[in-house]
Amino acid sequence: MSTEYYPLDARRAAFEVLQKVELGAYSDLALDTLLKRNRGTDPRDRALLTELVYGILRLRGRLDFALAQVSRQPFARLESAAQQLLRIGAYQLLELERIPVRAAVNETVELARKLDLERLAGLVNGTLRELDRKRDQLNWPPPEKVREYLEQVCSLPKWLAREIMSQLPNEGARSFGEALSQAAPMSLRINGLKTDAAGFKAALDGAGFQYRECGFAPEGLIIEQRGPGGIPGDEEGWYQVQDEASMLIAHLLDPQPGEKILDACAAPGGKTTHIAALTGNRARILALEKHPQRVRLLEQGAARNGCTCIEARQYDLEEFPDFLEIDSFDRVLVDAPCSGLGVLRRNPESRWTRQAAELKVLAELQLKILFNVAPLVKRGGILLYSVCTFSRAETTGVIETFLENHREFDLESFGGQVSDHWQALLDPSGALRSFPHQHDGMDAFFAVKLRRQA
Repeated sequence: MSTEYYPLDARRAAFEVLQKVELGAYSDLALDTLLKRNRGTDPRDRALLTELVYGILRLRGRLDFALAQVSRQPFARLESAAQQLLRIGAYQLLELERIPVRAAVNETVELARKLDLERLAGLVNGTLRELDRKRDQLNWPPPEKVREYLEQVCSLPKWLAREIMSQLPNEGARSFGEALSQAAPMSLRINGLKTDAAGFKAALDGAGFQYRECGFAPEGLIIEQRGPGGIPGDEEGWYQVQDEASMLIAHLLDPQPGEKILDACAAPGGKTTHIAALTGNRARILALEKHPQRVRLLEQGAARNGCTCIEARQYDLEEFPDFLEIDSFDRVLVDAPCSGLGVLRRNPESRWTRQAAELKVLAELQLKILFNVAPLVKRGGILLYSVCTFSRAETTGVIETFLENHREFDLESFGGQVSDHWQALLDPSGALRSFPHQHDGMDAFFAVKLRRQA
């Protein structure tokens, strides 16, 4: 089936993106490719397409639970095309109040016909009408049944619901699950190398954007309503799209002008360019990345943001970097490859593609990287470990094992470094541990500071 649309049919495009994701594609890349091919599409159709793709992937568990209660055939046994059509219709019925019931049902039935899936039209019509009739009778689990609530209302797989429940009390687990089921805020970091806060805010005002300041990151803004056009200063590099939790990492690294800094797992470069901005381009930053194409991404980002102090280089830190001098870096950031459980709202298919067994494999990779960069840290220098996840295996588990094997490093609290306002972000050990339901809607991140003994 062709993916060339002009004008773009939002529902049909959503179906094909979802099918590609089912086969292993990344939703953001598949969606971006399609939207770039259809630049002349009405903004409302582009918005509906984006809403359908990300919303259905985020709430697939909830939609499937509802559909299973009204489907005459076992929903889990339906062919993939039927499931995707029903999810597209159910999402409109249950989550998009602005779309009338008649339109949600009829457009989905018509979509089946457009796709040459006439055999599914009756199934889609009957199931969606039954869902509309029985929407108030659906057997949703009450919040008191925490595991079922996390799985069926918050749309989380069983293993992930168990991981959350093992770390948070019942009320906290529910609140966290509810936050993960919602769309993530759109946050921007003002690039101080290219503009200032007053000038950028004035440009946003003039372009019809509504926004608020982030609760913790001083250069962060959250866009609450977009203007009719693009964000001002895109080509000029006035801003970087970056979650607030991610913005905290460069501040916690506390880079200083004149220092030699290693960003060990740098792509796509948001933290790297932030480090450069915080030092006013007066540090020496080496950014390493495993994949060559992502090194080019790093270089493009540095150029866009006006960062002149970054050297990007391809290297896989699963091997010791013998081309680098021992004891030579003042600060090393290891923003390690991880499960990404803390950014599920932004990468919604991950909740269905990740498996519990991967956490152990990822923890072993994270330790290997830490072991390989530890000798590069100067005596008295800082090794900062961060991940956009909350699993025990990848957070405290990794750090405990590292410290057992590297007695020359001490865990140092961020408490004496940050302002009183930031203390709410720290756990009892002084590590960063952010959660969207507790901290201004930001992603779930973990970070610790390890100081090498002098």
